[in-house]
Amino acid sequence: MTDQVVLPPLRRNVASRESVRVASVPAGHVYVRHCADPRGADGVVRLTDPRPNGAPSTSQRWWPPVMLDPAWVDAHHDEFDVFHLHFGFDAQGPAALHRLVEALRRHGKPLVYTVHDLRNPHQADPGPHRDALDVLVPAANELITLTPGAADEIAARWNRTPTVLPHPHVVGAPLIDRPRPPRDGFRVGVHAKSLRPNMAVLPVVRALAESLTDLADAELAVNIHREVGDPDAHAHDPSTMVALEDLAGRGLLTLRVHDYFDDEQLWEYLGGLDLSVLPYTFGTHSGWLEACHDLGTLVAAPDCGYYAQQRPCLSYGHSQHGGLDADSLHEVVEWAYRTRPRWRATAEGRAAERTRIAAAHRQLYTELLG
Repeated sequence: MTDQVVLPPLRRNVASRESVRVASVPAGHVYVRHCADPRGADGVVRLTDPRPNGAPSTSQRWWPPVMLDPAWVDAHHDEFDVFHLHFGFDAQGPAALHRLVEALRRHGKPLVYTVHDLRNPHQADPGPHRDALDVLVPAANELITLTPGAADEIAARWNRTPTVLPHPHVVGAPLIDRPRPPRDGFRVGVHAKSLRPNMAVLPVVRALAESLTDLADAELAVNIHREVGDPDAHAHDPSTMVALEDLAGRGLLTLRVHDYFDDEQLWEYLGGLDLSVLPYTFGTHSGWLEACHDLGTLVAAPDCGYYAQQRPCLSYGHSQHGGLDADSLHEVVEWAYRTRPRWRATAEGRAAERTRIAAAHRQLYTELLG
């Protein structure tokens, strides 16, 4: 377990402004929403995500982000003071991002970029995201990232020094202090989702099935989205489904095939696990890990990326180039089974952290505006 993020001290003598208007891409994502002071005391007003073309009026969908269009910047530049980019530029090539940067500069709008991902978990080819970062990181007036390791990598690659701010809570405050449901046994979970490119599910599941064989009252629960078994879906992967169904048929795991969970279903699922194993082979940070920390579910994260610097968790060897170190995964599972640690956030601690995160964002924006 690596040292966790410590919030930097707030600097004094920051120029005061009544409010700061931020065009945040996106605004509705849970990470961005929880970077705001819950009492509204930070004086930061984030513009609502414009609805993409074709989205119904009742939709909360923010992707693809309309604000990334330079024409939107030209038409709405007098409505915001700072442009803050987080996610959603997957489909934007370097030329499009250069045009966005030029539009912001044309109207004198500073760009803040939070580097959540140094490697995009949704893209098998690292090239497009690398090319996007080569535009955004040098162009940003200020950078933020979530862990010291990511900050060091940014410094090494681009000679830029980001502000390091921790990921805020994901789960709502009332649930953070709610007692975990009592139950017997030891449940290990792998959520395969829709088999996004950074997942190597079957090697991890097979190693876990072997690890749990000799542990009394231990079970392996594997969840996967229904579209993986749908021949008409983009995520269709019949070989993975057949392999998981075979393991389930042999009594080595329980397999649950379902549609996407809503938040309530997801929190119930995570709260029912003793250990959530992330089967990632590349990536940088994880909101899933943060949700588990909110709910008191232990996480085993791969040693790629900087997951271990986010919150207390266990690490095992797994990467795209090195493959799976099954022995280290076995050791992690056995230790968790014997020790049963309860590394969990508190509502009070998360609230205080969120207030500091919000104040740090406000300070950064205000200093940029002079």
